[in-house]
Amino acid sequence: MTRPADFRELLSSQLPALAQLITLGYTYLTPQEALARRRGRRGQVILTDVLLESLARLNRVRYLNRELPFTPDGLQKAADQLLTLPFESQYATAQEAYDLLTLGTSVEQVVDGDRKAFSVRYIDWVEPENNTWHVTEEFEVERSGSTRTRRPDIVVFCNGIPLVVIECKRPDMNGPVEEAISQTLRNHGREEIPLLYSFAQVLMAAAQNEAKYGTTGADARFWAAWREEDPAVTAGMPALVGTPLPVATRRKILGWREEPLRSRLDHAWQEGPRLASAQDNLIASLLSPVRLLEFIRGYIVFDAGVKKAARYQQYYAVKEAVARVQERTPSGSRRGGVVWHTTGSGKSLTMVMLARALTSVPGLLTPRVVLVTDRVDLDQQIKDTFKNTGAAVVQARDGRHLIGLLSSERTQVITTVLDKFETCQREGLKVDSADVFVLVDESHRSQYGKANALMRAVLPNACMIGFTGTPLLKKEKSTAEKFGGILHAYSMSRAVQDKAVAPLKYEARHAELRGAQEQIDRWFERVTRTLTEAQRVDVKRQFQTSHVVLGATSRLEEIAYDIGEHYARTYQGRGLKAQFAVSNKLDAVRYKKIFDRWGRVSTALIISPPDTREGRETVDEANVPEVQAFWKDMMNRYGTAQRYQESVISAFKGDGEPEILIVVDKLLTGFDAPRNAVLYLDKRLKEHNILQAIARVNRLYAGKDFGLVVDYRGIFNELQGALDIYAALEAEGFDPADVAGTLETVDVEIALLPTRHGHVWDVFAGVDRSDLEALQRHLEPQDRRDAFYEALASFAKTLQLALSTPSFLDTTPEAQQGVYVRDLRFFLNLRTTVKRRYGESVDFGPLEDQLRKLVQEHVGADNVVQLSEPVSLFDLEASDEEILNTEGEAARADTMSSRIRRAVTERMEEDPAFYKKLSELVDEAIAHHRAQRLSDLEYLRRAEELTRLARDRGETEGDPRLRGRESARAYRGLLQDNLGETLGDVSELDEHLTVAALIFEQEIERLKIRDWHNNAGVRNRMIDAMDDHLYALEKQTEVRIPHSVRDALFEKVLSVARHRDGYQAGA
Repeated sequence: MTRPADFRELLSSQLPALAQLITLGYTYLTPQEALARRRGRRGQVILTDVLLESLARLNRVRYLNRELPFTPDGLQKAADQLLTLPFESQYATAQEAYDLLTLGTSVEQVVDGDRKAFSVRYIDWVEPENNTWHVTEEFEVERSGSTRTRRPDIVVFCNGIPLVVIECKRPDMNGPVEEAISQTLRNHGREEIPLLYSFAQVLMAAAQNEAKYGTTGADARFWAAWREEDPAVTAGMPALVGTPLPVATRRKILGWREEPLRSRLDHAWQEGPRLASAQDNLIASLLSPVRLLEFIRGYIVFDAGVKKAARYQQYYAVKEAVARVQERTPSGSRRGGVVWHTTGSGKSLTMVMLARALTSVPGLLTPRVVLVTDRVDLDQQIKDTFKNTGAAVVQARDGRHLIGLLSSERTQVITTVLDKFETCQREGLKVDSADVFVLVDESHRSQYGKANALMRAVLPNACMIGFTGTPLLKKEKSTAEKFGGILHAYSMSRAVQDKAVAPLKYEARHAELRGAQEQIDRWFERVTRTLTEAQRVDVKRQFQTSHVVLGATSRLEEIAYDIGEHYARTYQGRGLKAQFAVSNKLDAVRYKKIFDRWGRVSTALIISPPDTREGRETVDEANVPEVQAFWKDMMNRYGTAQRYQESVISAFKGDGEPEILIVVDKLLTGFDAPRNAVLYLDKRLKEHNILQAIARVNRLYAGKDFGLVVDYRGIFNELQGALDIYAALEAEGFDPADVAGTLETVDVEIALLPTRHGHVWDVFAGVDRSDLEALQRHLEPQDRRDAFYEALASFAKTLQLALSTPSFLDTTPEAQQGVYVRDLRFFLNLRTTVKRRYGESVDFGPLEDQLRKLVQEHVGADNVVQLSEPVSLFDLEASDEEILNTEGEAARADTMSSRIRRAVTERMEEDPAFYKKLSELVDEAIAHHRAQRLSDLEYLRRAEELTRLARDRGETEGDPRLRGRESARAYRGLLQDNLGETLGDVSELDEHLTVAALIFEQEIERLKIRDWHNNAGVRNRMIDAMDDHLYALEKQTEVRIPHSVRDALFEKVLSVARHRDGYQAGA
């Protein structure tokens, strides 16, 4: 049973994508042709025949100056490594498939009596035109352990191997690209069609006006749009999208579809000149055969359990760098430059991709790539990144080891910290090769000046390429010319626009904790308003708030309590964490003790050894007993400083404790923890350190709409808005264009609260707000519910931010705050009711966690009906209980009807005739009620009747011989639908069809073997048995049954048999 085609999806997205791919050079295969090239096996994702033909064409046995063809057996062995690749896990199998595709394999061949292993390549990566390129649609693949199938919209093949999967959606639906990504991620699952995605390297979600790409296993937030920077690609777009297909190709695309869809599409599908859409641009940028192979081979990495594909800025930075190094300076060395990519946009992976590309530049025999950082932890991070990608890399242990590595021409990739070059200089080492490439991380700071000269002294002819994540000072931009000028830039504002990083919001809290007694008391009243009187007295005693001027200890306690309350009410329990930067080790240790005493949040502290200067501390501060005692405790617990730091960082990056990480200077730069959502600051920062620090919270993570910076020191002097903030930074030498749009105060977001509150009510314009039934019925159309959910989510997120912000609580009247909270409670309950009433599934993702937190802290869990997954129609007790708890006859009837519709969708392929009829009856009842031909009570009674029918599945109706035999009943329905008209005048028709159904069931069950649905011989025997009975029926009735009718019936019967097997296996 195939799913119904979506006419608008085909017309707006799928057909234009197919036409563009064909114009790019792909040969179109109909779904039937693609299945034939898989030898009829829906469980196989590779076009077996095409693969074998390609292997024979691309590969030769080279032996003693002779070229011989591989034997068929040898080619089959090579093909089998792909065809029989077992699925172990998403990551491991994808990596094994990638290695086979990019590296090839070897098979043994006997030549002149000598057995040797010879290389076999699956793809010609150098000359794309030597490969065979196909595209197909509606590519049906059987799910693991089942005969049920999934059908990705478009699949692109190279030599029969699926390299690209595209999911298309019509642009007028709500969140089409998000829906396409969600569907793709579902299909990744172990119980779905994971092998297809093990081979696929590029995945796309396309909806005409919006399109994103990702790769296997990539979370939705890491799918990205593409900005084309190659003018040649842009210039070619009009011809690419405006060239009509050959008539024969268009006829082939439409010809396999059934009427009336074929005629409707033929009439509506207009070709010829048109403007390129976002979907067109993405396909042109990534899927031309040349670009696709280049991208797969050079810009996909496997990093610490995650397969990653380059974003456009990474791709073009590497391309620009590879082109630049092939230019020469007057002295003969290769030209370098600086890559400025904003912090959080994947700079470390860009370095990995560039290092890999540099080791394969044409004409370079023994290239050595040296990656240099200015901190040990960054050096380790980059080494780990290379290790995770599988690239060969050696980390220099010390200066002497670095000398040995640089002197050896065998080593390709070396990582080191800057100061190890001092040893090289003292030893007088000099490597003159121009084929040494030095990639310098955070190159705008220590690596300029003396450090740059140091590296130049050791590597006078090396090609220097700098990487930085923070904006270059204007004076440094001129100094950057020492590296060869700017290679590629990717600004903060562009990264936010691209959703490559999370936007940043800023909140100043320092003033209220440093003012007069009135301000202190106001703060105290607010943060303790949820406590009992006894608890308030205890807190007040510990804070000693009677002091007019806060002492040092009191100030630390108030800030710690404020942080604890803010984090607990806003982020705790959502999988998000925080970092707290303080000025010195003594404050850090004292803050840790205060947090431990309160117990509201869990914390950890990372500092360097006490004899190391950090922050603004003095030697005496570092050596006070409190700091020494803390350090001694850490060394007793972990043994070494390295294990202490690594253990705490590992725990912080995980989903357990600690929730807040306290730091001084460590981990304010180069530290990547995506779940880090809040940076609390009790520390002065200056110049680029500000941007480095706040970028700790700009990584993408599920449920993190933005990174928040909460300032207790006034580092931005309470300036309002990003422009004012960075105008101040401009005085320090920043170029404003680099940082425009980086940060905005929370007040800007909170100011939108009245508007967003109004947007929710706008959905119900013209509806009586006091009539709950009217509000629910108003939300029956899906697009209107989607608008309601979207407006509610925006309102809820902004309200949560507001309710955790002192300025809002202090300036907004309590009555208005009450309106917002009461309306939120009402909207959330309405949301739960309509989702239940109209049978919607629930995405228990980050938004639900955020809403749950908001309810717990500000609304009251007892006042909000919790959202739960829709109850199955066949779960009698739970379903009946939910119906009883639904208010109103029409609401109960709608809830029942939605349950039936859900059952129809889920089980249609198990008994198409029954569920089609049931669907029609439900639709009829709903339509009659909407047209007021049924009262609410009559509608409820009809819904109850249909619910009983759905649960009974026709068991108590019809011929008693069919009771307890669900397969036979399903076949009986198909026989009626397919033969009823042909045999309409035959007497005792019901008896003939019932007997036929029983015989069909008997013969199919008798002939079944393991994996029978993949066995063409068994299927043919089943068809023969059914055909024999229909032949006998023709003799009895003297009515001829056309072969086309028989064939269609047999296909549908076997499809039901397959799906019923799949359902039982998954039950």
